[in-house]
Amino acid sequence: MSLSNELVEASSPNKIDKIYQINIDLFTQAGVHYQEWQHEPILDFDTDQRISDELGITAAPTKSLFMKLKGGGHCLLLTHRDNRLDSKLVKSLVGKRVSICSNEEMIAAIGCEPGAVCPFGLPEHVTLIIDPVLYGFNEIMYTPGKPTSTFSFAGAKLDSLLALLPNPQIQLPSSA
Repeated sequence: MSLSNELVEASSPNKIDKIYQINIDLFTQAGVHYQEWQHEPILDFDTDQRISDELGITAAPTKSLFMKLKGGGHCLLLTHRDNRLDSKLVKSLVGKRVSICSNEEMIAAIGCEPGAVCPFGLPEHVTLIIDPVLYGFNEIMYTPGKPTSTFSFAGAKLDSLLALLPNPQIQLPSSA
C-alpha cells in the first residue's frame, strides 16, 4: 500500500474521512500502537485542554502550523502546542520566507478545518518540519483531521510514522 495522497483534490467531499483513514492506515503499516478518543469538536486550545482534562488524556499536545512559502508551495511545522513559530529559522531551513495560510487557503490546500490540522496524510509536495522536542515526550497527541477525534502515540515512534510518508521532511535544530 502506498501512502501517497490522492486525497489532495480540493473538491473531494470526503477529504476529512480520507485523511482520518490514512492516519489509521499509517499506524497499521508502521506497527505503531495508538489510542483514540471521540469527543465534541476541538477547534481551539482552550477546548483541547478542557477535553483532555475530562477524558484523562495525558499525552503532550502538538500544534500543526500550515504555512505558505513565498513564491509558492506549502510547509507544515509540527511542534509542541506551547512552542512559537520562529519564521526566520524556518526560512533558513526551507530557503523561502513563510507565513501562516489563511483559513480559506488552508482548507483548499489540505481540507482540514482551522484548529484541526493533521500532520499526516498531506499532499506529497507539503514539506514537513518536525520539532525534535516531540521525541522526548512519552506520548504525543494530535487531531487526525476530524475535530471530533484525538489520537496519541509514543513520541519515540514519530520517526516510524514519518518514514512512511512521501513528503519532504526537515528536522528543526535541537534546542541547546
